Amino acid sequence: MTTTPPRLDPRVIALAHYASRALLERVLARHGATFQQSVTLRVAAVADGPVGRDELAGQVTGSLKCTPEEARSVVEELEGAGLLAPEGPSAVRITDAGRDLFTTTSAETAPLSARVYAGLPEEDLAAAGRVLTLITERANRELAALTRGTAPR
Repeated sequence: MTTTPPRLDPRVIALAHYASRALLERVLARHGATFQQSVTLRVAAVADGPVGRDELAGQVTGSLKCTPEEARSVVEELEGAGLLAPEGPSAVRITDAGRDLFTTTSAETAPLSARVYAGLPEEDLAAAGRVLTLITERANRELAALTRGTAPR
């Protein structure tokens, strides 16, 4: 009996997201960090220097689809933990402890990701990347329209 692979739909995407996120969260939990903190810390870690608080909150809000207040709260958590530090009146920078946490958790998740993606043909990964990027763009447009109370065109 041959089983037909499922067609890409919201459930398939969600199952893949939550399975992958669960792997990351297990690693983060060993270091006392949350998924939201990891997403926020990554923005600071890959920046060329200090990041404006509003810019950081905006990127986190866009990535996590949370409120700006929730994103600012995560920034405050990271500052309180010594992983981010104020840089002037309106910016933050990653601290050495923050960089160490980012580097460590990235190194611990890399082999997990490698095993998850092992053997997948490059053309399949490229096609999936294109499709998921388009789905993300369309979903973001729908979300923006719902937020404004208008229907997209």
